Amino acid sequence: MEKSKKDKMDKKEFFKILINLFMSFFKIGLFTIGGGLAMIPMMEKELINKKRWINDEELLDYYAVSQSTPGIIAVNVATFVGYKQAGIIGGIFATLGIVTPSWIIITILAFFINSISDYPMVQKALKGINVAVASLLTSVIINFSKKTIKNFYNGLFMFLAFVLVFFLKVPSYWIIISAIIMGILIVLVQDKIKAKKTLDLQDDKKSEVSEEGK
Repeated sequence: MEKSKKDKMDKKEFFKILINLFMSFFKIGLFTIGGGLAMIPMMEKELINKKRWINDEELLDYYAVSQSTPGIIAVNVATFVGYKQAGIIGGIFATLGIVTPSWIIITILAFFINSISDYPMVQKALKGINVAVASLLTSVIINFSKKTIKNFYNGLFMFLAFVLVFFLKVPSYWIIISAIIMGILIVLVQDKIKAKKTLDLQDDKKSEVSEEGK
């Protein structure tokens, strides 16, 4: 009897988590305009500060992976967070939550866009939205820079990536592939250096012990 009661409680808690995932990402998808990067401030507020489902480092990792994999960034992040909280079903609910508002709004706009797009008020509203999105993206870049640039190499990579994309018009996928390769190489080199230092320390301790024995 107690076991069945516990199972029911677990199911209730699990269902509650699924509803929370759907509603949280529904709100993020409904009130943010400008794509995945523009959603970062609201994701930080909702997922980190309010729900405490993830931390800053995890959000940055999810965004990095989402940018390097096929699909929409915001949808990929929602899938990662949902999967972390409630497995595959959680990933599905979080993904549905973030895409549902766009689906509803786009379906409604499809009926009216041709008839209202030429109105001066609509054009002015769209210009205002563009300015707001630009300010959001600027804020995101500044916050990302503060959290990701932790040493000289990070800053150098960011500068080179900006120059290659903005001035030389290098396709972004080459930047991502290069960054992945460089990141792997740097980690491998750092691991080798750490391993060498550890071996040197062990050798020094062994030599000290042998000298004390003499």
